[in-house]
Amino acid sequence: MRVICLLFFIIHMTVAVCASDPAVRTHPFSVHDMLAMDRISDPQVSPDGKSIVFVLRKTDLEANGGSNDLWLIGVDGNGLRRLTSHTEGDFNPRWAPDGRTIYFISTRSESSQVWRIRIDGGEAEQITDEPLDVANLLISPDGRHIAFTMEVFPDCNTVECAKERLDETEAKKATGRIYDRIFIRHWDTWKDGRRSHLFVMPSDAGKPIDLMPGMDADTPSKPFGGPEEITFTPDGKAIIFSARDVGRQEPWSTDFDLYQVPIDGSSPPKCLTEENKAWDTNPVFSPDGRVLAYLAMARPGYESDRFRIILQKWPRGRRRILTENWDRSPSSLCFSDDSKTIYATAANTGQKSLFAIDVKTALVRTVVKEGSISSPDIAGKRIIYGACSMTSPVELYSVRPDGGNVRQVTKINAEKIAAARMGEYEQFSFEGFNGEKVYCYIVKPVDFNPRKKYPVAFLIHGGPQGSFGNTFHYRWNPQAYAGAGYAAVMVDFHGSTGYGQPFTDSIRGDWGGKPLEDLQKGLAAALKRYPWMDGDRVGALGASFGGYMVNWIAGKWPDRFRCLVNHDGNLDERMAYFDTEELWFPEWDHLGTPWENPDGYEKHNPVNYVKNWKTPMLVIHGALDFRVVDTQGLSTFNALQRLGIESRLLYFPDENHWVLKPNNSILWHETVIGWLDRWLKK
Repeated sequence: MRVICLLFFIIHMTVAVCASDPAVRTHPFSVHDMLAMDRISDPQVSPDGKSIVFVLRKTDLEANGGSNDLWLIGVDGNGLRRLTSHTEGDFNPRWAPDGRTIYFISTRSESSQVWRIRIDGGEAEQITDEPLDVANLLISPDGRHIAFTMEVFPDCNTVECAKERLDETEAKKATGRIYDRIFIRHWDTWKDGRRSHLFVMPSDAGKPIDLMPGMDADTPSKPFGGPEEITFTPDGKAIIFSARDVGRQEPWSTDFDLYQVPIDGSSPPKCLTEENKAWDTNPVFSPDGRVLAYLAMARPGYESDRFRIILQKWPRGRRRILTENWDRSPSSLCFSDDSKTIYATAANTGQKSLFAIDVKTALVRTVVKEGSISSPDIAGKRIIYGACSMTSPVELYSVRPDGGNVRQVTKINAEKIAAARMGEYEQFSFEGFNGEKVYCYIVKPVDFNPRKKYPVAFLIHGGPQGSFGNTFHYRWNPQAYAGAGYAAVMVDFHGSTGYGQPFTDSIRGDWGGKPLEDLQKGLAAALKRYPWMDGDRVGALGASFGGYMVNWIAGKWPDRFRCLVNHDGNLDERMAYFDTEELWFPEWDHLGTPWENPDGYEKHNPVNYVKNWKTPMLVIHGALDFRVVDTQGLSTFNALQRLGIESRLLYFPDENHWVLKPNNSILWHETVIGWLDRWLKK
């Protein structure tokens, strides 16, 4: 009996210790935690301002993808419930004006079609039954019409014609394609002549009308545009949309314009912004219907120019630039209920902050600074938004317009975050190129001990007009390295966004100059500031421009790192121009074409310094990457092998510029961290 009691006591104490010691119940963050986090997107506030519908994506390792469903929650954070639970995907929710019904797109009919469901229960009802997939759903202000896009051939008069042509092509035994102009392929897709056209139809049923008949252009923009580039006019009688209609100049033009077209298709689309040869997009009307706001760049051919907010009195009033004197580039926009304030997000010194801009005075104030803010919307006297950071994926929050009383609305990932131990992060600044202030983030290793020395993962962001900001990344998450016992160091070098437009512009024609100097000085500053970082055990990793920089470092800074990781990076900038698809990008950054300005491509070309390479390198590339084509990665691996340098190639036949499939992401992280461990762990 005593033995049994003693055994019971031991078991009881073991359970008690496990329950009280977080280190026993938790584990270091890894790629598996990253993939386990549910992803919130596309929050939409109900017309009465009391509820939010949003999309929740859960990773499905068995299907090697994700499942999307619609969820509802009260603005006060109460009443969370799942609205759809079909095995197929549901997304792009939009409220009917009465607030009792939600329209959405679903793949449950073996294609993407519009459905609707009442929020008080019942089965979803299919609204469209088109022979082609639909996308980018919107609802008119009075709820009488819906708009969406479909991929059609511009010279086809009907959707059925497009479907018949696709079926005929599929039935042919010959597989060759003939092209008379570029784009031939874009991002990760071979072009087949179709365009994303805007359609409108009654919200109950009817025949959709192509509002862009014969227009050789897409709305929204490809590959990343969405419904935010399209809006109904306040009276619901017309639609404003953004498109680039420039003919054969498309691959080297950033001339996106706003167009207005009546919903009955009685007249062709009318260009509203013809005088601006740069980018115009994201139209938003004020609640009182008197002002159209939209985003516009000033410099043609430059995709990273600063967006300004433009205001136009509707329908035929004058225009003015609201934010000419604000050195930030806004993205998501929404008006306050009284139409006197615009709320916008913008990259901001390593954050993506929420700002308020006074429509009358143009005065800008910060509402929420920290984190990465997205999808602002108005709910009564509060602003709803999504926010993430280096230690949390997106959750929904609300805040007063003055920035006070921040409340967390959702806690979808609270238990998963609590279970995964993450590294603490902080930001500091140092003197970079020309003594100018440059910012850097570091993430401490999980279970940090200041008496230990830790190897360093030196992460280099892409773009180059990008940022390693305070965000929860699903591909280059520094917590994956922190969880594996590394310190992560991330420099926002010259060319990064969120530090003012001159800072972003400064690397035009200088890819290998200022950024490399900033990286060198930033690493030195981090090692000096944090003596627990082991400067003898450092590996450099980067993708896209970061991959280019890894190749550049291999030849220009060959003795600094014990190992390198190059994901989708260019080896030969000159040849990369002829390989890629969006030609405006290299033409701007390298000051012309290779035949007009060969020195612009050769000055900082990694291929010219391959003879200096000596550092072990892991090369990663995707076959569907048409931005940085796979031959650049294969060429890099060829050179490494021919030079006899320790090297490894990880090649994905089914991935594009990113690694999107969950099981591929696991392999990616295991391979990368295994490579670091081989060279940096004692």
